[in-house]
Amino acid sequence: MADSNEMTINLVVLGRTQTGKSAAGNRLLGSDDFESQLSPSSVTTCCSLRHSCRISGITRRNGCELALRVRVLDTPGYPHSSLSKERVRETVRSALAHHFREEGLHLALLVLRADLPLCPDENDHTIQFIQELLGPTWKDFTAVLLTHADKAKEAGFSEEAYLRSASSTLLALLSSVQHKYVFLDSQKSIIKEERTIVLRKLLNFIRQNNYQVLLFKHSKE
Repeated sequence: MADSNEMTINLVVLGRTQTGKSAAGNRLLGSDDFESQLSPSSVTTCCSLRHSCRISGITRRNGCELALRVRVLDTPGYPHSSLSKERVRETVRSALAHHFREEGLHLALLVLRADLPLCPDENDHTIQFIQELLGPTWKDFTAVLLTHADKAKEAGFSEEAYLRSASSTLLALLSSVQHKYVFLDSQKSIIKEERTIVLRKLLNFIRQNNYQVLLFKHSKE
C-alpha cells in the first residue's frame, strides 16, 4: 500500500521461452516497456521491473475507490536458448529478492500458451522450477496466465469448451493452484475494458489469499 487511497500489487511472470511473458507484462502495465518479438532464440536474457501509472476504476475499499499501481517483474524463460537452468534460476531468485524483499510478491503468473498442449514432462520441469524459486507455499502465490487465447477462440473454443477439452496435465495444474487462471489474447494491444477484467481477476486471487505476500531474502553473491 502506497497510501490510504492507493494499492500496489507486485507480480512476476514466469514460464518457458516464447510463451508471451513479456507481452503479457506489457498488457498488464498498459505499456510497451518490455521487449517482445517473434524470434528463433530467447529474447529476454535478464530480469527487469516496470510499473504502471495510477489506474482508476479497478477496485474499492470501504466504499471508496482505490487507485491501483501494478509492478511487473519480467524474467528469462526456461529452458533458455543461451542460459543454463542454474543461471536463469539464480538470476530470477536474485531479482525477486532485490525488488520484492521489503514489499513482498503478491502473485507469480505462470505463463502458458493456450494454443499449445501442456505435456507432462514440460509441466514437471516448470513446477520444479517454480518450487525452487518460491518455496513450499508456491501454490498459494501462483496463478496460470493462458496467452494466445484468441487463437483458441478462432478454433471455435470458448473458455468453458477449452477447459472441457484440456489435457489432464493442465487440469491437474489448475486444480493445484486452486483454479486461479486467466485467459489473455495475443493481440498487440489490449483495450482498457479487457485490462480491467484481467486486473480484477488477479486482485480477486490476491484477496482470496488474504493479501498475503511472499517475502524473499537477498541471496549471497
